[in-house]
Amino acid sequence: MTDDRTRPVCFRHAGKIALLLLSAIAAGCAGKPVGVLVPSGTSPGASEVNMLVATTRAPSDQPGILYGGERAAQLSAAEIIVSIPPDETREIGQVQWPKKLPADPSKEFSTVSVKPLASPAEAQPWLKANLPKSRRVLIFVHGFNNRYEDAVYRFAQIVHDSKTDVAPIMFTWPSRASIFDYNYDKESTNYSRDALEELLRRASQDPAISEVTVMAHSMGSWLTVEALRQMAIRDGRVAPKIKNVILASPDLDVDVFGKQWEAMGKDKPKFTIFVSRDDRALTLSRRISGNIERLGQIDPSQEPYRSALENAGDITILDLTALKSNDQLNHGKFAESPEVVKLIGNRLIAGQTVTDSDIGLGDRVGAVALGTAQTVGSAASIAVSTPILIFDPKTRQNYQGQVDRFGRSLGGTISSTVGQ
Repeated sequence: MTDDRTRPVCFRHAGKIALLLLSAIAAGCAGKPVGVLVPSGTSPGASEVNMLVATTRAPSDQPGILYGGERAAQLSAAEIIVSIPPDETREIGQVQWPKKLPADPSKEFSTVSVKPLASPAEAQPWLKANLPKSRRVLIFVHGFNNRYEDAVYRFAQIVHDSKTDVAPIMFTWPSRASIFDYNYDKESTNYSRDALEELLRRASQDPAISEVTVMAHSMGSWLTVEALRQMAIRDGRVAPKIKNVILASPDLDVDVFGKQWEAMGKDKPKFTIFVSRDDRALTLSRRISGNIERLGQIDPSQEPYRSALENAGDITILDLTALKSNDQLNHGKFAESPEVVKLIGNRLIAGQTVTDSDIGLGDRVGAVALGTAQTVGSAASIAVSTPILIFDPKTRQNYQGQVDRFGRSLGGTISSTVGQ
């Protein structure tokens, strides 16, 4: 038997991280009943989220599962309505899974109805009924280790809690929902690139839709950026209606993202990226992917990322490292933080900068504190003053100018002190 002490350090650490990840996932899955998509109604005071779900998953034979983790030859779709219990009975940012079936809609998420569609063309009546006055559409792509129903309920939570003014569409790809099937899931994203590209193209070409925002989580970010890259190569650019792309905890090799970014050409959407250096799921992903940094774990204030972001242009980074979360893996902060989901709904999907003074976020030293009016006084105080750090082209320029002035002032003080 091999002594663990003789194994390379990276493998010993990877093993410990894997055990932590497995225990966290097991705890997260505990208490989730199977078959929650069997309709169980709603209740007075509950809210409903009516979404369109497109998938490359193969249908399941199990009641209430609808789709499993295997791959289908063609894209299929369904209309799903999810009931969310009254706000006074739930914590914003959390999915209240049923403890048993049928669900109690007064306290738990429940499924109101499921309507399979025979073809993508049948989605037009749904779009007509659910497209808001803004005529915006949000397309969500879930991440690694997600069952179909996991993705449906999580997206319903994000749409409800963000109170975003969009028609919600989800693209779900074949994940086997097992920590041991990481490579299968990764290949399933590759398998689904053409289908997501086609969905994005259909939405962009629909005259009823004014604007498309794409939001992806974890491994879904790889799929999303690949689909956009393909579109740019095929059509010469990303479709103009795709204005905003939000990547949350992207499980994406930073070197590969750089090449994908270049391939998208000059006319790119606005990108917003949520990062967190304490993301344990991405730590494991990095270990099993050649120890190359994942995009969702970068420190935007440090080189080489700071210079790369300055040169890239329209990329905003929201650093959630200091934000506390109920998620043991720190991989789902974007959906579980009330501040962040509201930010997604109020600002990001509309393509607005999150540093506008009209929401109290004014000028900062390269970063801002959400919900406060305090100006960060110096570069050294950023890390301890703000739960969410925001780095965008405007604040990066302000940051450099203020830091330069701070340095000159400090240097002058030191010089005058020494001269006394």
